[in-house]
Amino acid sequence: MRWWKVLGLAGLAGVAASGVVIARAERRRRAYTPEEIRARLRDRHAEANSVAPADEAG
Repeated sequence: MRWWKVLGLAGLAGVAASGVVIARAERRRRAYTPEEIRARLRDRHAEANSVAPADEAG
C-alpha cells in the first residue's frame, strides 16, 4: 500500500514541475514588446519565402 503513496507524490511533483515550466514559458512570451514580435514575424516570413519549395524547384 505504501508504494501508492510514493507514486502519488511523484505524480504530484510532476504536475507541479510542469506548471512551473509552463508559467516560465508564458512569462518569456509575454515579455516581448509588440515591435519585437513584429520584427520576429517579419524575419520568419522572409526566411520562409527565401527557401524555395521542392515542388516549384523542379
